[in-house]
Amino acid sequence: MRNNILFILFFITLFSKAQIPALNNYNQIWNTQSNNASESMPLGGGDIGLNVWVEKGDLYFYFSRSGTFDEHNTLLKLGRVKVTLTPNPFKDDKGFYQELVLKDGYVLIAQNSTKIKVWVDVFKPVIHLDLESKMPLKMTASYESWRYKNRDSKGKANNANSYKWAPQGDIITYKDSVSFENNGVKFYHRNREQTIFDVAVKQQKMESVKDQMLNPLANLTFGGFMTGNNLKPDGSYTGMYQNTDFKGFSLSSIKPSKKHSLALYLNTSQKDIQTWNTDLKNQISSNKNTVKQAEKNTIKWWNNFWNRSFIYTQKSNSIAKDSVYQIGQNYQLFRYMLGCNAYGKYPTKFNGGLFTVDPVFTNPDLNFTPDFRNWGGGTMTAQNQRLVYFPMIKSGDFDMMKSQLDYYLSLQKNAELRSQVYWKHNGASFTEQLENFGLPNPAEYDWKRPADYDPGMEYNAWLEYEWDTVFEFCQMMLQQKEYAGEDIQKYNQFIISCLRFFDEHYQYLAKQRGRKALDGNGHLVLYPGSAAETYKMTYNANSTISALQVITEQLLNLSQKELPKEDLEYLKGFQTRIPPLNFGEINNKKVLVPAKTWERINNSEVPQLYPVYPWGIYGIGKPDLETALNTWKYDTDAVKFRSHVGWKQDNIFAARLGLTNEAAKYNVFKMANSDRRFPAFWGPGFDWVPDHNWGGSGMIGMQEMLLQENNGKIYLFPAWPKEWNVHFKLHAKQNTTVEAELINGELKVLKVIPEERKKDVINLLDKTVEEKIKIN
Repeated sequence: MRNNILFILFFITLFSKAQIPALNNYNQIWNTQSNNASESMPLGGGDIGLNVWVEKGDLYFYFSRSGTFDEHNTLLKLGRVKVTLTPNPFKDDKGFYQELVLKDGYVLIAQNSTKIKVWVDVFKPVIHLDLESKMPLKMTASYESWRYKNRDSKGKANNANSYKWAPQGDIITYKDSVSFENNGVKFYHRNREQTIFDVAVKQQKMESVKDQMLNPLANLTFGGFMTGNNLKPDGSYTGMYQNTDFKGFSLSSIKPSKKHSLALYLNTSQKDIQTWNTDLKNQISSNKNTVKQAEKNTIKWWNNFWNRSFIYTQKSNSIAKDSVYQIGQNYQLFRYMLGCNAYGKYPTKFNGGLFTVDPVFTNPDLNFTPDFRNWGGGTMTAQNQRLVYFPMIKSGDFDMMKSQLDYYLSLQKNAELRSQVYWKHNGASFTEQLENFGLPNPAEYDWKRPADYDPGMEYNAWLEYEWDTVFEFCQMMLQQKEYAGEDIQKYNQFIISCLRFFDEHYQYLAKQRGRKALDGNGHLVLYPGSAAETYKMTYNANSTISALQVITEQLLNLSQKELPKEDLEYLKGFQTRIPPLNFGEINNKKVLVPAKTWERINNSEVPQLYPVYPWGIYGIGKPDLETALNTWKYDTDAVKFRSHVGWKQDNIFAARLGLTNEAAKYNVFKMANSDRRFPAFWGPGFDWVPDHNWGGSGMIGMQEMLLQENNGKIYLFPAWPKEWNVHFKLHAKQNTTVEAELINGELKVLKVIPEERKKDVINLLDKTVEEKIKIN
C-alpha cells in the first residue's frame, strides 16, 4: 500500500513538472507598490493604452490614444489621472496586490478589503475605473495636465516631433483647454491652422498639388471628459512629477461610499469644435446605461483574442520560471500590448506604442515631458513598423492589421502625386522615415540641400534611394487573402502602383544617364539603390529584387481573377524586366550578396538574408537552401552584425534556416525579461521604451521556430529544441490553424483545422540541418 502511494505521488510530481503553463500563469502579480511610472503595467483596448501604477498610496495612470498628433506631429498623451482614497487602504505595502488579468483584459488592485478594477472598452473609446470597499471611502479623482500652459520645445525635445534636430524657428507645444463642466473635467487639444504638413509641403515643393493631398493634421481635435457618479468639482492644484510641472483638476465624492465609478470618454476628429463637443456629449449620454454590457463584450473580445492564438513554453521536467518559461510569458505579454491598439486609426508605433512614460526613466539626460519619445510621433519608420505587424499573420490577428495596411492605402494619392510632380511619371513613391501624410520627414529630407538636388529625394546618407520598404506591407496585404481568404481587391491597385513606381522610375533614371532604359538583357538597372540602410548606392540590391519578384508573382497568383486584362498584361511584362538575384563566393562556397555592387556601408542590417526573410525565396523545402546557410555562416558582415537587440532579425533568419541551436539562442536573448518591472518593456535598443520592434521580431522568431510552410506543406518544429515543452496554436495558409503540444520530446496533441490539412503536416523535430537541406 505504501509503495502504491509513493508511486502515485511520484507520478503526480512528474506530471506536474511536465505541465505546460496556461495563460493565467503569465498574469503579472505585484505585491509591492511602484516607485514611479517606469514600474507601471500596460492596460488597454480598442485604440487606448494606459500605464497603471500605485505610488505612495495613490493610484495613477497615463492614458494615450491612437492618432492624437499635434501641430508638429508629436503623438501627445491625453493626460494623467491620480486617484486618492480617504481613509487610504493603500497607505503601505502590507497586503498590497496588483494583477494584470490577461484573459479578461483588466488590472485589479486590492488591499484592506478594497478592490479597484481598471478596464478599457474595446468597442467604444471609454476608460472605466470601478471601486468596491467594505467601508465607505471618499474618492478624489484628479485629471493632471502638463500642457496647462504653452511649452517651448528645444534641443533634443524635438526628437518627439517631426522637426527633430532641424526646427524652423521656435517650436511651441501649445496648451490644451481644460475646464470643469457638468460635474466633470473636459480636456482637449485642437491643432492650430499652421502644422508641419504645411511646412513639409512647402519645403518639398509640393504646393502645386497641395489642395489634392490628404492632410491628417488640419483641424484635428482630441481629448475627452472625465466624470463619475457621486463626484463633483473640487478645485485645482499645481505640482511636480519627475521634474515636469503640472496642474491638477480634482473631482471628489459628494459623500463617502462603498462603491465608486469613474469614466473617461474620449473623442478624436477633424470636425469643427462645436461638432466635436456635440459628438462627445452624445457619446456620454448613449453610454450611461450600457456599462455592464460593454464590460461583458470587452471580456468576450479578450477571451476570443486569447483563444485565437497562443504559445506557452516550459523546459522539460521543470517548474522553474527560467529562460524558456520567459519566452512564452513575454510572447503573450507583448501580444497583449499589441491587442490594446487592435482598432486604432493609426498603426501601433514601433517606438513605444501607447505605453511610453517620462523619458528620464530611459535616459536621465532627457528631462522632458511624458509626451516625449525618440524618432517622432507621426513619423513611420517602415523597417521597424513591419516587425510590429508581421507576427499578426501567424497569430491570426488579421483584424488588427487593418490600421497599418489602411494607413498606407490612405497615402496612395499623396505618394502618386510625388512621382507626378517631381518626375512626371506614374507610381506611388514611398520613402523611409515617412510622415503620416506620405511625405518624407522634413529633417531627414534636409533643409540644407544643394539648389539643383532632385526635390523628390531625401538628402540623407542613410535614406537616399531607399523606397522598397513599402513592399513588406504589400506582402501583408496579399497574406490577408493567402492566410484568411479575405477579399483584398481594395489593395490590388495600391500594390500595382508601388511596383509601377520602380518600373517607371528606374527606366527614367537610366534615360537620364544614357539612351537605353534597360540593360542588355532587357532588365531594369536598379541604380542607384539601397539594401536597407546598410549598403548604399547599390546596383541591383538583392533585397529589392526579392521584393519585386515575390510581390509580382504573389499578386498574379492571388488576384488574377480580379485584375483587369490590362493590369495582368502589365504585370506579366514587368516580371520580365525584374533582374535576377546576385551571388558571390566566400571560402569557395556560394553565397547571397547584398547587391551586384555597393559604394559604402552605413548601418548594421543584413539584407543579404532578406531573400530568406521576409521574402521566403530560400528556406526549408525550397531549392538551394545551402546557399542561404553559407551566407549565414560565412558572410563576414552577417557574422559581425549578429545580435538580438531591437530590430535585429538574426533570431528569425536562424529559425527560417532550420538552425535549431542558433534560433534557440537568439530567441532566448530576444525574449528574455526586460530590465524593467514589466517584463515586456524592452529597450531602448536602437529606438525607445517599450521597443515594439524588439517584441515583434521576437514573436516572429518564435513562430518560425514552430511552424513554416512551403508548397502546401506545413513544417512542424523546424527549429524548435526537443527539450522545450510547448503548447501552441498558430495560423497557416488556406484558413488553417495548427495546434500542437510537445511534452518531454513527444508530440502529444496535434489539431489541424480544417482536418483534411493534417495530411500536409511534416514533423521536423528530429531532423538535422543536413536532412532539412534535402527536403523538397
